[in-house]
Amino acid sequence: MLVLCAVVGAGAAAAAATGLLAAGGSGPYAFETLRGERAEIWGRGLYRYDTVFTAAGSRATDLVTLVLGLPLLGASAARYRRGNRRAGLLLLGTLGFFLYVYAGYALGAVAHNRLSLLHAVVFSAALWAVVLMFAAFPETQRSALFPAGTPRLGPAVLMLASGAVLLGVWGTPLLSAALTGTAPPGLGPYSTEFTMVLDLAVVAPAAFVAGVLILRRRPFGYLLALSLLVLEVLLAPLIAAQTAAQLLAGVRFTIPEIIGPMGGFVVLAGASAVVLVAVLRAVGVGEEDPLPRTEG
Repeated sequence: MLVLCAVVGAGAAAAAATGLLAAGGSGPYAFETLRGERAEIWGRGLYRYDTVFTAAGSRATDLVTLVLGLPLLGASAARYRRGNRRAGLLLLGTLGFFLYVYAGYALGAVAHNRLSLLHAVVFSAALWAVVLMFAAFPETQRSALFPAGTPRLGPAVLMLASGAVLLGVWGTPLLSAALTGTAPPGLGPYSTEFTMVLDLAVVAPAAFVAGVLILRRRPFGYLLALSLLVLEVLLAPLIAAQTAAQLLAGVRFTIPEIIGPMGGFVVLAGASAVVLVAVLRAVGVGEEDPLPRTEG
């Protein structure tokens, strides 16, 4: 599992740096989609075949990956290697962040580019590292890992609210598109709105299941919640960086479009940070306890 973490770290570092530094291309140009709509293509660097909106957002994601994601991955993996329980749980959540980002890159959130194979490698390594990370905390240990004093109502409400927000934010435009026979807003030249589908098909159900299991005092609910919480904490800097990059690239937003999502994600990230700290504190004092580890 730690070998897979190293693959995730090295691959994500190379991919993110390339996304930020790659040059070349003639710059933005207009493109007519298969639906006869006009899309503005970035035309530069690694994301030259993506829209200006997507390319700017992807470059911001690469920046957050380098500045926040990779240091968190390295620190939590190093401490987990020494057997620290809290670090192992934090590593699970950090791997969830990398799984989310590179699932998008590999499966269609960005247009095919010269690093698509590397994106697939990082996606695969993150996926199986998450699977092995869950296996590192077997059912026989989970009750001791999350004792009776572990916060229950706050984490459960946060998970249920997160799932409901995703259903509302992404389900509404997809339902409207299905009823009217049109494409979702902002689809541009892409074949599907991957982020909407990933959030609705994977993240929202996981949040609902985690919330229900925590309410039922099932320890697996906490593990499932921790796999999502780091991603939710990083949403605030991620959305802030994406919005700033898109504005600098010339994408136009109304004031409510900027303040509304930013305010909502800041509140969600803040609540997630409080819950994450509270749950990790309940695990123990962070002593070096040997944990069963799967081998990668």
